[in-house]
Amino acid sequence: MNKVMLIGNVGKEPDVRYYDRDQAVATFSLATTERGYTLQNGTQVPDRTEWHNVVLYRGLAKIAEKYVHKGDKLFIEGKIRNRSYDDQKGVKRYVTEIIADNMEMLSPKSAIVEQAPVSQAPVGSTASQNTNDSETEDDQLPF
Repeated sequence: MNKVMLIGNVGKEPDVRYYDRDQAVATFSLATTERGYTLQNGTQVPDRTEWHNVVLYRGLAKIAEKYVHKGDKLFIEGKIRNRSYDDQKGVKRYVTEIIADNMEMLSPKSAIVEQAPVSQAPVGSTASQNTNDSETEDDQLPF
């Protein structure tokens, strides 16, 4: 089974590219950190941060384009893919990527609303079926 679950912070704005009939692919880096600790003998073990290359396709890529920003906290679920390519100098390079099947935004809604104005939220969002006038702008986000 090839399954990965990560919780981390977005390291850069997603790079979104479109291909074949409005299909999208988004890529960005995600930092996960294991907190440091102190051993019983007093030795300090520092924080350890790992960087992951995340790839999202189709609908997830379009959501990332609108709502994901540098510094946001995300939960990513997917699989690991290793690939290689030859760079411009002919040197073989290896890349490990996380191909996301699921993404959940963990940043507080208030931070998301400040970064993505409500005017960018899709019309008819499924986040709330209630159309009361007292409904807040936060309820229009699709997550």
